[in-house]
Formats: sequence, structure tokens, C-alpha cells
Amino acid sequence: MAKLMPDNTLYFGDNLDILVRYVPSESVDLVYLDPPFNSNQDYNVLFAEQDGSRAAAQIKAFGDTWRWDQSAASAFHEMVQGGPERVSQAMQAFRLMLGENDMLAYLSMMAPRLVELHRVLKPTGSLYLHCDPTASHYLKVLLDAVFEPTNFRNEITWKRTFAHGNAGRNYGAVADAILWYSKTDSYQWHHVFLPLSQEYVQKFYRFIDKDGRRHRSVTLRNPGVRPNLHYPYTALNGVTYQPHPNGWTWTPERMRKADEDGRLIYPKTATGALMYKQYLDSSPGVRLSNIWADIPPIGAKASERLGYPTQKPVALLERIINASSNEGDVVLDPFAGCGTAVTAAHKLNRRWIGIDVTHLAITLIKHRLHDTFGDSATYKVVGEPVSLPDAEALFRQDAYQFQWWALGPVGARPVEQKRGADKGVDGRIYFDDEASKTKQLVLQVKGGTLNSSQVRDLRGVMEREGAAIGALISLQEPTKAMRKEAASAGMYDSPFWARSYPRLQLVTVGELLAGNRLDYPEGASVTFRRAARAREHAAQGKLL
Repeated sequence: MAKLMPDNTLYFGDNLDILVRYVPSESVDLVYLDPPFNSNQDYNVLFAEQDGSRAAAQIKAFGDTWRWDQSAASAFHEMVQGGPERVSQAMQAFRLMLGENDMLAYLSMMAPRLVELHRVLKPTGSLYLHCDPTASHYLKVLLDAVFEPTNFRNEITWKRTFAHGNAGRNYGAVADAILWYSKTDSYQWHHVFLPLSQEYVQKFYRFIDKDGRRHRSVTLRNPGVRPNLHYPYTALNGVTYQPHPNGWTWTPERMRKADEDGRLIYPKTATGALMYKQYLDSSPGVRLSNIWADIPPIGAKASERLGYPTQKPVALLERIINASSNEGDVVLDPFAGCGTAVTAAHKLNRRWIGIDVTHLAITLIKHRLHDTFGDSATYKVVGEPVSLPDAEALFRQDAYQFQWWALGPVGARPVEQKRGADKGVDGRIYFDDEASKTKQLVLQVKGGTLNSSQVRDLRGVMEREGAAIGALISLQEPTKAMRKEAASAGMYDSPFWARSYPRLQLVTVGELLAGNRLDYPEGASVTFRRAARAREHAAQGKLL
């Protein structure tokens, strides 16, 4: 299949397969990845020997598990036998040191993906790998093998939380690591500056001009030895000043221009040090270091919070994207999750590619983009069902993936991140219909056989949840008995829209694919903006 580079594309599927099939070599400017890893698992368990007999299982979002099984063993041997020489040697060394365990499985799954990500990067491109300290040191060695050690740029420490609850007989773990590698030494880079603190301003910008402008004096001594900048300078005050043995910071032309602009500070004697007047209002700030403690984690009540367990702040991704790419560049996130990198890239006028192995993530990203950018968020989705046979095939392959996908066309938010324990609710839609009151539509998704008892059960769920409207999405056509049962639920009268809506609605996947919609106050939908607040109220026993 020919590889084309579409603008703004979401791919459903295994990222290794997507990268090989769809993404051309040297077509991506920036890669950010936050691969799932079960860092909460007992550290010793990760290194326990395994016999390799466990059945292969597809790695899903939220599971965050990598197992040493037949699939991992196969990935290991393929990389050892057919991968780049340095990567093959690194994998063999990992096996010798670690043994056959879940940590080796994680590295075996990551190795071919990192090789592909290196392939798709442009020579000026960069990769940022976000991880926690459980595996960061092994990933750094693996990245050295893929990118070469000379292309390691920084290990960034991001303070991701303020909690210290995990501190027992050790120091509280509050930081993640972000490993930054470039493909070559000709990488894109834009310096990042932070605002100066008030304490810093008071300490260093101590001088104030007659016009009220605050400034500080800066040395004109060159930090290195520069013979070409070693010259006497005769200032506009008629005094000739000698340079430091290292030389001046500027050329004679630059020095004269600063002098004419009134930016030089003359010493009291001819042997004193000539200084430069740096104004506070023209200072870009302080250069960002590799310790990032100024971007807080997403608070429990933050408007951007989606309830996705590994969600990162948009500000974090904006910083990375601004530093290592330009407008119009292509940003790739192969573990897209809830779409933070995709959202930040779209906001900053970059083209983007997002890949995820679950329809749950794809659904979250689609509605997050719509909620954030409205109709201006144009993009393609590759790998989703586009016909009824496609949907039926997805259900046969994975009922949970089918459930997550089916919630997408109606704009619903999946109610649970982990499989099971959904208490009869597969998804929710929130909408405002009265002043300061958020109401909800609860949904169930059925891919198998239908019967009228399912409608009665949904009515019970609606009553328990205090839902204004309920809907059942099905692959098959509802029976007459089901439609009769649904009609008996009556109507919901909207006080804001002055019209009525069926309280219990039945809709098929075929109807959704044909463009049909649920009937509710859709113009007032606040599903993705209010979901976190509504969940909080429900947890406190408050009525929506």
C-alpha cells in the first residue's frame, strides 16, 4: 500500500502496524509518546522470571500491562534476529541482565516501535519519550541504541504531583522523566523562557531610570576567549576602555550602537568595567532548565480533566511542541490516549497524527477536538467501522471495542475506563436544560440478541441514576415488544427548549451509520466539559 501523508489523521490500530503501513520515512517533525506501563505493580514482580507459556494478549489502554508471554518472546526474537545491530545487541544484553520477565516484555514491545519512530522522523526531528523512573533507565539505553548516544539531548524531570503518600521508607516519588533525543545534530530548537519571579526582579533589577524603567547592569566580558573581539573601545564620553583578556561580548559596531542608544554604563574610572544596561521590560525571562516544576498536574476540578488515568496537562505538550517544531510541522503521538498531544498540536497550528489501539481513546479524542475547536477541527479517521458489516465484524472481534466505538457517533462519553462493573451504564451524555442544572442521558450498547427485558432493565437504571433520558444502541433491530416497552416510558418535557423528547429511545447501529441521531436537547450538550463535575456530584450523592 502506498504511503501518503494526510493532514490531521486519527488511526485506530496497533501503532507498529500503522507506522509500517501508513507513515512514510522522514515525514514527521516531532514525536511525543507516553507508552502505557504498570508502574503501580510491585517492582519485584516486574523482574520475576516467567516461563513464557502465557497466552498472547493484545495490550490495551488502561490495562497498562506488558507480559512476558508468547507474543513478547516473538517480538524479542524478531528484534534480535532482524533489528538494527546496536538494538539487537542491547536486547540481548537486557535478556542476559534481566531474564525473561515483564520488564523484558516491555522493552521487547518498545524496541520495534522506537525503530519505526526513528525511521519516520525527519533529519531535523526530535522524539520525546515520557516515562516514570521504573523503566526510564532501560528506555534510555534502548534509545541510545536506536538514536545513538550522541543524539541524546536532555532528560527532563517533570514534577507531576504534589502528593507524598507513597513515601514510606523512601523518598516521595513525585516526578516523571521525559527523554529527549534528536535524529541528528541539526535539530529544530526554540529556546523557552520562564517569567522572572518577583524575588529575582527585586534582587537583580535594582536600578530604576528617571523614566521609571527598571534595569540591571550586565557584564560585557565574553565568557570565552575571543581574540577577534579584543579591541580598545572609545566611548561617546571620550574615554577609551580596555577589554577583559577574553575580549568583549560584541563587535565594535554593536558596541557603538548600544552606546548611541544610551545602553552602556560607564565606570567611574577608565580602568573600570564597562557594563550594559538590560531593561526588565525587554528581558525574555529566564531560560528553562531540565527541571520542570512550573506546570502543575491536572487538578480534580480542572476544566480540561477528562478522567483518563494517564492524562497529561495541555501546557506540558504545548511547551514541547513550541520548543521542537514550527507551525505547519507534523507532530506524531503513537500512544494517543485521550489526545492531549493531538489537542496541543492542533491549537498550535501543527499538522498531527494520532494512533491508539482502543476505540475508547479514539472516541475521547474526537469529542475532545470537537469540544475544544468546534467545526474547525478537520481530520480523518482511519480504521473505524464505516458500514454495518464492519460493525458486526468489530463486535465479533472484541465486544468492548464495539461498545466504545458505538458510543462515538452519538457523542457519548464512556462511563468506565476499565472493563466490567459498569452497573448497567455504558456511556453518558450530559446537557444543560435548566439554570445551573446538568442533566444526563444514559446509554447501553448491545451487540448480541435483544429482548424486551433489556428495555425494562434500562428503565430501572434510568430511575436509579436520576437520568432524564435513556437510550439503547443495538446491532440488531429492536422487537415490537421492545418498542412498545420503550414507548410506555413516556416523554421528557424540556423546560428550556419547550418541547418533549422520548424518555427511552432505541436506535440501531445501521441508523447511526446512516446519520440518524438521538433525540435530546443536543444544542445544550456539555458532555465532555461537565463530565468530571457531574461524576463528582454523583459521588457526593447530589442530584444532577
